Amino acid sequence: MTVSSPFISFLTDFGERATAPAVCRGVMWNICPDARILDLTHAVTAFSIREGAFLLWSTIGYLPVGVHVAVVDPGVGTSRRPIVIRAERGDLLIGPDNGLLRPAAARLGGILEARLAANRALWLPETSNNFHGRDIFSPVAAHLARGVALQEVGPPLATDTLIDLELPAASVREGRLNTAVVFVDRFGNCRLAGDLPDLNGAIGPVTTGQRLAIQLAAARHEVVWSSTFGLVDPGKALLYRDGDTAGLALAVNQGSAAEQFGLALGDLVRIETV
Repeated sequence: MTVSSPFISFLTDFGERATAPAVCRGVMWNICPDARILDLTHAVTAFSIREGAFLLWSTIGYLPVGVHVAVVDPGVGTSRRPIVIRAERGDLLIGPDNGLLRPAAARLGGILEARLAANRALWLPETSNNFHGRDIFSPVAAHLARGVALQEVGPPLATDTLIDLELPAASVREGRLNTAVVFVDRFGNCRLAGDLPDLNGAIGPVTTGQRLAIQLAAARHEVVWSSTFGLVDPGKALLYRDGDTAGLALAVNQGSAAEQFGLALGDLVRIETV
């Protein structure tokens, strides 16, 4: 079955209890009534551009080609530029020029074109200094979704002038994997940079039940490799491949790895054999 109505995804740090996401959806539907709008999340940690970039990067490959709005914007109302990026896959990404969109654009094959969202005819008639998600990004996204040409958005921008943001990467060393926390979910599971091939490349193929060591800033801990949580006792720590964000992760069965190990976004972790 072919679905012809335009697709818009929407990610912010506005908060799940805020009315701001609903207001933005209303703006988009007023301009493009047949748009299918998918809320990826509005629970990005406040002001965390890096967390928002990771979540957009980790989900966008599963989404249909379309328009993607992302707003984590501590620089709203300043000289920070509103931008639109066209990616190799054909998607359009709209948001602030603060690095938020760059990893997702790379996952979609790279940047073909970038534009400054400067055409006020595509904004709301009245704009504020602190709600560009409603006043600029949402209406521009909706106009693009309904077929307005990208060239109408504003002047072109050189790709090398866009603010870049590189997500942490795992570093394979003989006998160990150097990694870092890139996301902490609501259960306290800590998603780590890298994937199973990185770990296998560092310490050899791992098997369920294998004992491993994690070296944190202050201490060394023993954990086990497991394919899922329930194969270890409640309260026990495990390393596993996260099916949600497709990479390595540290968890405590029915507990919080972030709390138990005192981990937060960006903390370094080294994985070794026991």
